[in-house]
Amino acid sequence: MPSSRRLISFVYFSLAILGAILPTLSNIEFAQTYGPGFDINKFILLANINPAAESLSRDLMVGASAIIIWIVTEARRLKMKNLWIVLLSTFTIAFAFAAPLFLFLRERRLMELEKEGILVDIRIIDQ
Repeated sequence: MPSSRRLISFVYFSLAILGAILPTLSNIEFAQTYGPGFDINKFILLANINPAAESLSRDLMVGASAIIIWIVTEARRLKMKNLWIVLLSTFTIAFAFAAPLFLFLRERRLMELEKEGILVDIRIIDQ
């Protein structure tokens, strides 16, 4: 297992942790401020309350949609298990958690395949 895979795997895992903690803290603050509970309608309203917020919301929606399509395709190609955890966490925790979590799991799968002597076609420019 190349050490570069381990390092990038660690980076992805660290980003997943941050991607879970930071949005959760904001969601807790939102619920405390606009509660009781988590009012999804109010959340969507505030996420689109001005052009800057609307731009970020739309950017996330389009970008996350494209990445989710790639995640599903890549997981099938690599025969990864438990894809449902990544997809569920996209909506229950945060996309900022789910995307790096998938990348972490993907690196682990690639290390597993390399250990088994299976070459995976990964196109890398300027290696």
